Amino acid sequence: MSEMMYLGAVIVLFFYSHFVSMASGKTVTGVFRSDAAREHNGQYITKFLFHGDNALMVYRLEDVSTAVQKEARLLLFQNVEGLNNLSCAEYISSAKLSITLSAEEHNQTIPTTAASPRAWHILYADRHTCQVGEGSGGGDLRFQIVLLNPDSEGNPLDHFSAEQAGLHGFYLAVVLAYLAAACIYARPLWQALLRGGPMLAVLKVLSLAVMLQAGSALSNYVHLSRFAGDGLGVPWMGSLAEICDAASQVQMLFMLLSLCTGWTLNKTRKPQKPLQWDASPASTALALGGGAVQGALLLWEQFEDTDHHSFHTHGSVAGMLLLALRVGLALLLAAILYQTIAGERSAIRKDFYLGFAKGSVLWFLCHPVLVLLSVVFNEHQREKVVTVGVILCQSISVVILYQLFLCRTYYWTEAWEFARGKHL
Repeated sequence: MSEMMYLGAVIVLFFYSHFVSMASGKTVTGVFRSDAAREHNGQYITKFLFHGDNALMVYRLEDVSTAVQKEARLLLFQNVEGLNNLSCAEYISSAKLSITLSAEEHNQTIPTTAASPRAWHILYADRHTCQVGEGSGGGDLRFQIVLLNPDSEGNPLDHFSAEQAGLHGFYLAVVLAYLAAACIYARPLWQALLRGGPMLAVLKVLSLAVMLQAGSALSNYVHLSRFAGDGLGVPWMGSLAEICDAASQVQMLFMLLSLCTGWTLNKTRKPQKPLQWDASPASTALALGGGAVQGALLLWEQFEDTDHHSFHTHGSVAGMLLLALRVGLALLLAAILYQTIAGERSAIRKDFYLGFAKGSVLWFLCHPVLVLLSVVFNEHQREKVVTVGVILCQSISVVILYQLFLCRTYYWTEAWEFARGKHL
C-alpha cells in the first residue's frame, strides 16, 4: 500500500513539474506582455544573485521597433519587499537600474554595491504599465535574457547564481560516493537479501530509498552540468531529481514510523517475538497518514516554488508546515522509542533501539535544524548550507540504519534464526 501511495504522488509531481516548472534565472526566454506588467506594476521576470566586478546581463529582442514604440525597459531592484504600498509610478521609479530596450542585443554590466553577493530582481515595464483603462498595449515581445557571473578568471561566463555556486561539484562528489559504495557493498547487501530474515522487508525499503536518493543526486548533476554550459540545463532532469527525493522522503517516513509504532503496539501482545517489521493496522494507518500528509505538503511546496532544488529554505506556508511535520515526527518517534527502551530488559535490544532512534531522529530533524541555522548565513550561502547539510546528514542516517539491520550480532537476527529452526 505504501508503494501505491507514493507512486501516486510521484505521478502527480511528474506531470506538474514536466508541464509547469521552469529553470530559474540564468538564461530566461519568454514574452514581455504589457497587460501583465500593468496588472502587477511590472512583469516579474526572474531573480539572480550577481557577484564580482564583471557581472553581466545580456538581453535579446525579436521586435525592436515595437519595443521602442512601447518605451519598453527592464527594471532591476535589489529589494522588492516593502514596495507594495507605493503607487505604480513610485514603484517604477524606485528601481536601482533601468535599461531601455532599444536594440536587438545589449550587454549590461551590473554594478556591485556590496562585498557579498546581492539578489537583483528583474521586471519588465513600458509606457502602458501605469496607465489605467488602456487596451492590450500593443504586441507582445519575445525575449531572451542571459545572466552571467564572473568565473574564476574574472570573465563573465558563469551561468550559476551565487547561491548555486559549488553545487555542481558537490553533486559530482555525491554521485562518485554512491558509485564507490555500490561497488563495495552491493554484493554483501544482495547476499543479505537472499538470506532473508526478519528485517528483509526493511532492507528492501531502505535500499529503494537509497536508490531514489542516488537517482536524485545523479539527476541534479546532469541538470547542473548542462546548466553550466547554456544556463538552461535539462529542466525535466531537475524535475526528476525533485520527484526522486520526494519519493525517498515519503518511503523513509512510512518505513520508520510504521516500524517504530509496530514494535510498540505489538510489544505487549507478543513480548517474546523477535524484532521485525510486524506492523499492526493502527501503526500502518498512522504511517500511511503521515506519508500522505508529507506527500501533499511536498506537492503544495512545488506549486509555490518551481525552482529546481530539492531542499528549500522554506519561506512558503507549505514549507513551514513541512518543517513542522518533520519536527513533530521526530518528537513522536523519540517518545515512542523512549517508552520502548524504558520497558526493555535486554541490553542488546536497548542498544539496537538507541541506534535506531539516532538514525530516525537525525533523518527527520536535520532539515528543520539546518533551515533554522541557515538564517545566520548570508543569502547566497543559505541554499548551499541546507542542501549540503541535509544530504550529508541523511546519508549518515542511512549508514546508521544499514549497520543496525545488517549486523549479524544483534538479537533480532539470532532470535529469528532460532525461531525458524525450532519451527522446522
